Amino acid sequence: MATVAGGCFWCLEAVYDQMKGVVSVESGYLGGQMDDPTYEAVCSGMTGHAEAVRITFDPTVVSYRELLEVFFVIHDPTTLNRQGHDVGSQYRSAIFYHRPEQKQIAEDVMAAMTKEAIYPGPIVTQVEPAGMWYEAEPYHQEYFARNPYQGYCAAIVAPKVVKFRKLFASKLKA
Repeated sequence: MATVAGGCFWCLEAVYDQMKGVVSVESGYLGGQMDDPTYEAVCSGMTGHAEAVRITFDPTVVSYRELLEVFFVIHDPTTLNRQGHDVGSQYRSAIFYHRPEQKQIAEDVMAAMTKEAIYPGPIVTQVEPAGMWYEAEPYHQEYFARNPYQGYCAAIVAPKVVKFRKLFASKLKA
C-alpha cells in the first residue's frame, strides 16, 4: 500500500487508476486531528487533514519507487500547502509511509530530484508516518471517471491525466 497527498485527490486518483500494477485507488483524508472528518471540515483547513489517495498495488508489476516517480511528475512538490488554485494545508504535498523502507525510498527519491535540480525551487513534500485513514465520501470515489466534463475535471484533472499518459505510456494499463 502507498499513500500520498498532492492537491485534490481527484487528480491523483484519476492518474493512478490508469497505472499498470495498481489494483485500487481510494480517496480519503489523513494527517489531521479530527475523528471521522467530512469533506466540508477538511476543506475548512481546520482539521489538519490532507486530501490523499491510498493506492493498493502489486509490487511484482510496479514498485513503490515508480509510484513516487509518477507522484512527483503529476503535482508540484515545491509549493507549500498549495496546488494551483487549491490553497490550504489540505492540499499539501505529502508522502505517508507505512513501513520504514517506504520512508527511506521517499527520502532517496527526493534527494535525487534535489541533486538533479528537477525543480527550480526546493521540494517541500512532507514525509510522515501514515496515521488513521478516513475514506472520503462515496461521491468522491472515481470522481473523474464519472465526471470527466465537469469544469474542474476538464480544466485541472484532465491535463494531469494527459501528462501522465504522455510521459509514462509504458506504465499504462492495457
